[in-house]
Amino acid sequence: MLRTDLTQLLGIEHPIMCAGMGFFVTGPDLAAAVSNAGGIGTIGAVGLNPAGLRQVIRELKAKLSPGKPYGVDLLLPADPRENPNARKTNKDYSGGQLEALVQVMVDEKVPLFVCAVGVPPRWVSDKLHQSGTVIMNMIGHPSHVAKAIKAGCDIICAQGTEAGGHTGDIATTVLVPMAVDSCKGHKNHFGSDVLVVAAGGIRDGRGVAAALALGASGVWMGTRFLMTPESNVEPRAKEILLKADFKTATMRTTAYTGRPCRVIKNEFVKRWESQPGARDKLLQSGVIPLAKDLMDDKVGWVLVDATVLDYLLSMSSSPPCHTGQTNSLLWSHG
Repeated sequence: MLRTDLTQLLGIEHPIMCAGMGFFVTGPDLAAAVSNAGGIGTIGAVGLNPAGLRQVIRELKAKLSPGKPYGVDLLLPADPRENPNARKTNKDYSGGQLEALVQVMVDEKVPLFVCAVGVPPRWVSDKLHQSGTVIMNMIGHPSHVAKAIKAGCDIICAQGTEAGGHTGDIATTVLVPMAVDSCKGHKNHFGSDVLVVAAGGIRDGRGVAAALALGASGVWMGTRFLMTPESNVEPRAKEILLKADFKTATMRTTAYTGRPCRVIKNEFVKRWESQPGARDKLLQSGVIPLAKDLMDDKVGWVLVDATVLDYLLSMSSSPPCHTGQTNSLLWSHG
C-alpha cells in the first residue's frame, strides 16, 4: 500500500488511476476492476447521452465493492464560435447536453470527474463541487495549468507526449515537474494543494516511482490496461498492440480528431500524413480527415486494419500485460 496526497483525497489504496479511454474501451468491467483492486477506474463517457451515462454508471456501481470510488471522463474542447483561438475542428462532444450530463453526475454522486482537451466551464466545477465531486483536468503544456486552476480543477493530470491519444509535444519527465511548480501555493476546493498526476509512457512500478520522484501524487495509465481481460479492446487491436515496436509503431496525427493524437501507424494515418497540404486544408475548413473518409465511404479498410481505437495506443516498447488480471497489475505497483 502506497500513501500519497492523491490516495488520501480519493480514498484509494494505490496512487494509480485507469484512464477513461473513449469508444467504451474503459467500460464498467475495467473501471470496476481497477477500483476494486485499490486504484480508481474511470469510465470513458465520450459519446454517451444522459440516459446512457446514467445506465453505465449504475452498471459500474453494481460491480463495485462497498465504498470504492470511480470516475467519469468527458472531452470539453473550447467552442470555436466563442473562442477565436480554438481549433476549427473542435466539436461539442456532449451534443449540447452538457448540463444534463452534469446533472446525472450530481444525481449519481460521482466521486471523480475528469475532463480533457479543454477546461470545464466554471458553472460545471461549482455544481460538481457542491455534490462533493473531485475534478481533474488533463494538460499537455505548462501554460494550461493556470487555466485549469482558475476553472476550479482540484487535480492536474500532466500528460507527456509519450502518451496515447490526445497529447502535446513535451516529454512527461519535463512536463510533470513544471506542472508541480505551477501548482505550488494553490489550494483546491477540498483544502489541499492542487495535486499533479503524471501520464505518458508509464507501464510499471519504476514509472510510478519516477513520477512520484518528479513531484506527482500518482499516475494516470491507459495503454497499460488495454490488454487486461476486463478491457473492451477488440482482439484485432490487441494483436496489433502486441506486435508494436518502439521505433516504427506510433506517430502523432491530427487525422482522427483534428487534435494531435499519438496513434498506431496504419494505412489511413500514413496516407493522410503523406499529404499534409490536403490534410491541413480540411482541418482549416473545420473538417477532420476521418470524417471525410466516412463521407466518402473509404473508412472500411481503416477499421479492418487497426480500428479507430488506434489513437488510444501509446509508445510502450514492451507488450502491456499479456494475460494478467488487473488486480495483480495493481498489486505489482503497490
